[in-house]
Amino acid sequence: MLTRKQYELLLFIHERIRESGVPPSFDEMKEALDLKSKSGIHRLITALEERGFLRRMEKRARALEVVRLPDNMAETARPATTRSQAQRILPMARHGRPDSRGTDPRHNSPRRAMGDSEHAVNVPLVGRIAAGTPIEALQNRIADVPVPGGMIGRGGDHYALEVTGDSMINAGILDGDTVIIQEADSANTGEIVVALVDDNEATLKRLRRRGDSIALEAANPAYETRLYGADRVKVQGKLVGLIRRY
Repeated sequence: MLTRKQYELLLFIHERIRESGVPPSFDEMKEALDLKSKSGIHRLITALEERGFLRRMEKRARALEVVRLPDNMAETARPATTRSQAQRILPMARHGRPDSRGTDPRHNSPRRAMGDSEHAVNVPLVGRIAAGTPIEALQNRIADVPVPGGMIGRGGDHYALEVTGDSMINAGILDGDTVIIQEADSANTGEIVVALVDDNEATLKRLRRRGDSIALEAANPAYETRLYGADRVKVQGKLVGLIRRY
């Protein structure tokens, strides 16, 4: 599975080749993904090569070939090219398409599950989130998760993320769990949140305010608490529920 930035870059290259027949330059890719240096583009291209999505043709300038696309990438989809778009963990509101049951991911409010009980709603599962060292959250709509209506309450938009890592085990959050997140851009100290660090990496942690700084606190003594300037951390949502399969 691809990270958010890998997905955006692959889609941008695919669209540019399809429109003009020529791959974009590194400067164009850097600008489209709002990265600060070309080294980040090199790393993304290498990762896409290793995963079999891109191929570099030797001894040719700007020679990139898209070998394949992710199964859920719409042929007509467009990449997120602005900072506000790139920072969203719920890009299915821009890149989504109706699924086989007729639900439309452009509406990211929970939808009632067809055939489920009166109190069940569908929440979009949009990727993975690290409960450990921060990683890039995926930006793809993967599936719908039926959630009891009482778990999400009455207000706000919600989404689901699959947890990877064990840094929140003492809070009852295990590797492989699915967490239900209510979209929010602020949180009280002590709440468990999806935090976006440096506009790039997302993690699931307990938020603590310490003066002008924000601490992202693990619930596992094997992991250290990470302290950031307040301007480096953006709240993307608050934990409201958890689903576990046995």
